[in-house]
Amino acid sequence: MLTYPTIDPVALSIGPLQVHWYGVMYLLAFVVAWRLALRNSQRPWSPIKKNQVEDLIVYGAWGVIVGGRLGYMFFYSFDKWLADPAMVIRIWEGGMSFHGGLIGVAIAILIYSRKYQISFLALTDFATPLVPAGLLFGRLGNFIGQELYGRPTDAPWGMVFPADPEQLARHPSQLYEAALEGLLLFLIINWFARKPRLYGHVTGLFLILYGMFRFAVEFVRQPDAQFLGQSALVESFSWMTRGQTLCIPMILLGLWFMRKSLQRLFDNSVSSS
Repeated sequence: MLTYPTIDPVALSIGPLQVHWYGVMYLLAFVVAWRLALRNSQRPWSPIKKNQVEDLIVYGAWGVIVGGRLGYMFFYSFDKWLADPAMVIRIWEGGMSFHGGLIGVAIAILIYSRKYQISFLALTDFATPLVPAGLLFGRLGNFIGQELYGRPTDAPWGMVFPADPEQLARHPSQLYEAALEGLLLFLIINWFARKPRLYGHVTGLFLILYGMFRFAVEFVRQPDAQFLGQSALVESFSWMTRGQTLCIPMILLGLWFMRKSLQRLFDNSVSSS
C-alpha cells in the first residue's frame, strides 16, 4: 500500500487570504493553454492570429468556469440546487463538472466564431490541443485536495486518503485520469494536430479518446452514491456511473464529427471529378 504524501491543500496564506492548490492548478492550466495557443497560432493553417489568442483564452476561461459550475449543479446536485439556488455562486465549496465545462467552452467558442466570422470547427480544432494540459493540472488538483478518489482496492498501489472517513485503501484514480486524460491525451492530440487535418477531425479524436479514457477510469473511481444505479436509461445498464453515461454522447459525437468531415471530403472529390 502506498502512503499518501503529506500535502497542504493551501498553497499560500497571506493573512486571512488562503490560496488553495486547486486554484493554482486552474491558473497553471490557463497559462499553459495561452502559451500553447500562441505557439500554434503561428502555424500557416491556424484560423486565428497571435493577437487574437488572448481573447480566445478569455472566452474559453469563462466557458470553463461558468459551464463547469452550472454543469455540476445540473448533472450532480440538481435537487440541492433547486432547494438552495444561491449555492451556484459558492464555488469555494467545491463542485465543477468537466462535461459542463466542455459545453461551456463550446458555447464560448461559438460566440467567438460568430464575432470574428471564423469557422466553428476550425476554432474547436485549434482549441482542442490546449485542453489535455488543463485536465492534467485539474486532476493533480483533485489529488492534492483528496477528492474524486477511487474505489477500495487491495492492489499494492492502493492509497489511504486522510480525508476518507472510511480510511480504506483506494485506487488513486485522480492520478490515473491525470496520466490518461492529461498526459497521454496531450501527447496524442498534439501529435495529431501538428499537421493540417480535415475540419472536425482533431475535435472528434479528442471527444472519442477522452470519452474512452474517462469511461475506463470510472470503473475504479468511487461513484457518487446518489447516482450509482440511476444513470442508465435502461435497467440492464444500471451498473453505469453518471460519468460513464455522460461520456457516451461524447464518443458518439466524436465519431459523427470524423464521419461528417470524411463525407464532406468524399463529396467534394466526387463533385470535382
